[in-house]
Amino acid sequence: MGVLRNVGLGIVAISAIACARASGPDYQTTGVRPDNLPVMAPQLKARLRFPMAWSDQVTDLVAWRKAGVAKLWELTLQTPDHTPFDAQVIDEVDRGTYVARKVAFNLTANSRVLGLLLVPKGQGPFPAAVMYHDHGARFDIGKEKMIAPWGDPARQQASTAWTQRYFSGRHPGDELAKRGYVVFATDALGWGDRGAMTYDMQQALAANFFHLGSSLAGVMALEDTRAAAFLASLPDVNPRQVAAVGFSMGAFRAWQAAALSDAITATVAVNWMATTEGLMVSGNNQLRGGSAWTMLHPGLQRSLDYPDVASLAAPKPMLLLAGEQDALFPPDAVRAAYARMGRVWGAWKAGDRFQTRFWPGGHVFEQDQQVFAWEWLDRQWGRQR
Repeated sequence: MGVLRNVGLGIVAISAIACARASGPDYQTTGVRPDNLPVMAPQLKARLRFPMAWSDQVTDLVAWRKAGVAKLWELTLQTPDHTPFDAQVIDEVDRGTYVARKVAFNLTANSRVLGLLLVPKGQGPFPAAVMYHDHGARFDIGKEKMIAPWGDPARQQASTAWTQRYFSGRHPGDELAKRGYVVFATDALGWGDRGAMTYDMQQALAANFFHLGSSLAGVMALEDTRAAAFLASLPDVNPRQVAAVGFSMGAFRAWQAAALSDAITATVAVNWMATTEGLMVSGNNQLRGGSAWTMLHPGLQRSLDYPDVASLAAPKPMLLLAGEQDALFPPDAVRAAYARMGRVWGAWKAGDRFQTRFWPGGHVFEQDQQVFAWEWLDRQWGRQR
């Protein structure tokens, strides 16, 4: 009977295998989709609850913001840095109503770097803006995307070409300096004087930072707050009027720095804001790796979404601009993020300090947008022109 029983079970097992083969395998045969997402992406997305985001249940806004900022700093894998800046002007040119300077200073304890500083002529202190440059898959220039360089023909040519492509042929930093602002920009790690990075190097560089117990995006976050603190410390600057201004990746850097740094008192962010839900979709640039590593804090979405991070800057004034035809940021995802952020400023009773606007173009910061942004910035500080 024992033999017959075993034979019987064998017949049943063979029959089940035959049925499975006929209907296809009952196990996973594909783990990664063609768009680089794991096949379990929908399930992972469904688990994202962003528990540290603002909600109607928040009763203490100050405590909520403090906890969110602490979590964000934790995820950057960085430690506080209070290294003296020890700045030194190494070159200077006269640009009519303002002076352009090259300044060497200690960005952190680990990095002494070169920055470009524009200072209006006349009696200060002046309002100021720290300019955060974009990614753009171009690494030979960084700060020179925002402020016109000098003394280097190759960089001057590259800088001019960049402004013609994205900024209506204008350097945003120089335009602000003409309006009476002190303006400062330095390179993110891998760009300009801190290169030379290539597109293909980014993922290896980010991995190597993790091997070293640090983070590429985290270092950028720390350095961006330090750049703002340096600008606010200058005697020509009114420390109550320091704006963070950025385009594309620089916009991400601007609202992130505003969330992390008390030195920043207003923000202009152009062409970088959306929800994770709206960005992690097939065809989006965020799925390619590459530039995403400079804005990736592992584990962030377990606590906060992108609009939640930017909302940690509330109730400070913030202007966000977007393009209706921006292929990188789907308009519906942008509007969803804006709506979430608007509710936070509303909770602070500061809805008038939060403004968003869509423009008919794409991923650019053109002249009419710049004029709109600079006029908005002037109004935040009661400046009349």
